[in-house]
Amino acid sequence: MPDAARRTPAAAHPDRQPHDLPGLPLTRECPYHPPRAYEDLRGRGPVTRIRLYDGRDAWAVTGHAAFRSLLTDERLTVDRDKAEFPDLVRVLALARPGRHHAMRALLRTDPPLHTEQRRAMLPSLALKRVQSRRPALQAAANRLLDGLAARPRTEPAELISAYVRPLVATGMTEILGLHGPDGSALHDLLHRHFDLVPPLDDFLRSLLARMPDRPGGDGLLDDLAAQVRDGRLTTEQFVHYGTVLVVAGQDVTISTIALAVLTLLVHGDELDRLRAGEVPWSRAVEELLRFLSVTSGLVRVAIADIETSGVVIRAGDGVVLLNPAANRDPGVFEDADRLDLRRRHGNHVSFGFGVHQCIGQNLARLDVEVALSRLFERFPRLRLAAPVDEVPVRQGLVFGLGALPVRW
Repeated sequence: MPDAARRTPAAAHPDRQPHDLPGLPLTRECPYHPPRAYEDLRGRGPVTRIRLYDGRDAWAVTGHAAFRSLLTDERLTVDRDKAEFPDLVRVLALARPGRHHAMRALLRTDPPLHTEQRRAMLPSLALKRVQSRRPALQAAANRLLDGLAARPRTEPAELISAYVRPLVATGMTEILGLHGPDGSALHDLLHRHFDLVPPLDDFLRSLLARMPDRPGGDGLLDDLAAQVRDGRLTTEQFVHYGTVLVVAGQDVTISTIALAVLTLLVHGDELDRLRAGEVPWSRAVEELLRFLSVTSGLVRVAIADIETSGVVIRAGDGVVLLNPAANRDPGVFEDADRLDLRRRHGNHVSFGFGVHQCIGQNLARLDVEVALSRLFERFPRLRLAAPVDEVPVRQGLVFGLGALPVRW
C-alpha cells in the first residue's frame, strides 16, 4: 500500500486551501430529519471538503451516485493498518486504539480477507433462512405486547425498554440459534453490560466448547461451529464473527424501530394508510429506513488518488460517506424530505453499498417489520405520552431516542 496513505494527512497537500471549510454536522434538530447543514454541504457539490473537530480536513459525500460509486472503489480502505483514519468525534479519539480486536473482523478488513469472512457467515443470513425465524419473532412480540397490555393504563409505558430492546435481542438469539438457558444468558449479557465484547468473548468460547453436545442446531453459531470442527475456521474466528454480528447491529436496529414508531405517530396520514392496508409493511419499512437513516456515516481512507465528481481525493485523505444525506438526494428521491410510504424507489443506502454492505440487513428488516406491524396492530390507539419535542434524544454517530413514552 502507498506510504502516503499513512503519513500524509489531507491538510498537508500544497494544492489545498484549508480556509473556510464547513464543519461536519452531526447534530439533528428534528428526530426524523438529518442535520439541516447537510443541505449546505450538498450545495457545495456531491463530494466536498469539510473540517473535522480536531482541525483535520476530510471529504464529505452527500450525493447518492457518488456514495455508491465510491463504496465500490478499491482505492478506499476500511483497514486501519493501511492508513491513518480520521475520528469524527472526540470520544473516538479518546478510545484506546485496537481495544477490541474482535471488532476488526468484517468491519475493518478489505477483500480478499473480507470476502472470505463474509462467505463464512452469509448462508446463515440469507433471506430465506432469516425469514424462517419470523414465526418465533412474532410470538416473542406478542408475548411482550401481552405484558404491556396487562399494565395499568394510568401510567405511560417506556416502549424501548419494555418492547423494542428485548424484541431485537430475541431476533438475535433466534438467528444465532440460541434457545433455553443459552438464549437467556445472551439476553442477560445484552442488558447488563455497557461494553459487550469481553463478556461475549467468554460466552462464545464456552458455548463453542459445548457445541458437540448440541446436536441438530440450526443457527449461525451452529454453522460456524461446524466450520471450526472441519478446520475451515479457528476458535478466534468463531468468537470474532459472533461478536461482530451481536454488537454491530443491536443499537442501530433498536434506534431505527424506536424512531420509526415516533415518526409514524407524528405522520398520522401515513400511518392511516398502513392501518387501512393501502401499503404493505415491507414497502413501508424500506421508506422508513431511507427516511430515518440513523447512522451518521461511513468512514474510509483513500490509498491512492481518486478523481470523482469534479474533485481529486488524494491518497491519505479521509472520506465520510453520509448515508442520511445520500438518502435525501433530490436527484434520486422525489420530494426527498417527505415521508411517503407508497414510494417505490427502493435503492436507499441505509445499509451501505458494495462489498461492505451490512451483512445483517435481512435480519434488521425482519426485526423492524415484525416490531412495527405487531405493535400497531395490537394497539390501534397508540400515541405518544409526551409532546414530540420533549421526547429525549441521543445524539451521536448512531442517532436514537433516550426513551419513548407511550399510551394506548
